[in-house]
Amino acid sequence: MANVFLEKLATGGTLVADGATGTNLQKAGLKPGMPPEAWVMEQPEKILALEKAFVAAGSDVILTCTFGGTRLRLKDTPYGLRVAEVNHRAVELARQAAVSGLRQVLVAGSMGPVGGLIKPYGPLTVDEVTAAYAEQADALTEAGVDFLVIETQFSLEEAKAALAAARQAGDLPVVVSFSYDRGTRTMMGVTSTQVVQIFRPLGVAAIGANCGKTLENMETLVKEYAAAAPGFPLWVKPNAGLPVMDADNNAVFIITPEQMGEFARKFVAAGARVVGGCCGSTPEHVAAIAKAVR
Repeated sequence: MANVFLEKLATGGTLVADGATGTNLQKAGLKPGMPPEAWVMEQPEKILALEKAFVAAGSDVILTCTFGGTRLRLKDTPYGLRVAEVNHRAVELARQAAVSGLRQVLVAGSMGPVGGLIKPYGPLTVDEVTAAYAEQADALTEAGVDFLVIETQFSLEEAKAALAAARQAGDLPVVVSFSYDRGTRTMMGVTSTQVVQIFRPLGVAAIGANCGKTLENMETLVKEYAAAAPGFPLWVKPNAGLPVMDADNNAVFIITPEQMGEFARKFVAAGARVVGGCCGSTPEHVAAIAKAVR
């Protein structure tokens, strides 16, 4: 059966993704240190409200609230042994939001870092990381996401483990997105060219970048990706800049929706096919992105 995400990529148009989950939920009352996945079970109405807001703003793609939904990330919470249940419920909520608008909206299963480094840099083995991702990928696939997004990656080894797990779970398309917080390198020194060289031959549907630092830096990364893989689908979800602390010691993202929209046009011109926002990006930012690229 043809996959809708792959069909949409094949048309050559631009898809608008959603904005941030964590920072928006924090504004809605999520306490520091509490994983957003806990609200999937405890305050599902707030997850649903945010996802519906992204759909209303113009998102063609919304991600499940499962960024930290692996056993390794949830091990110190009440949900460490309820990984499948949490991921299933998150997909259910995203599906409810997806049908709340007037257009077709796809649901992507979010798979973020497991929260520890692989040996020799940390205590985890490749097998442990692969098993953790496999449990999550199985649940997301079984619950019916349209595709999987391995996001905010910084280590080639971890991203490869996540992709192997996704392949074990089924044949859904997979996006691999890295976070470059050291200019054009990740914290582990990975470059965009390395990502292209390793993951494009592995048959991923798209590659890209999310989170990171400035919008200008993201534009540079998009151009690097496009130069290394001309015409290949690129996934781009930058932060709304870097946060600054206000008088009450709260982190505030100062990039405006208009600025996000302006750079979204630049990203698309440089080769991006899916454009959204990461930390600090509100439904208003997504609305500006949608207006700019359509």
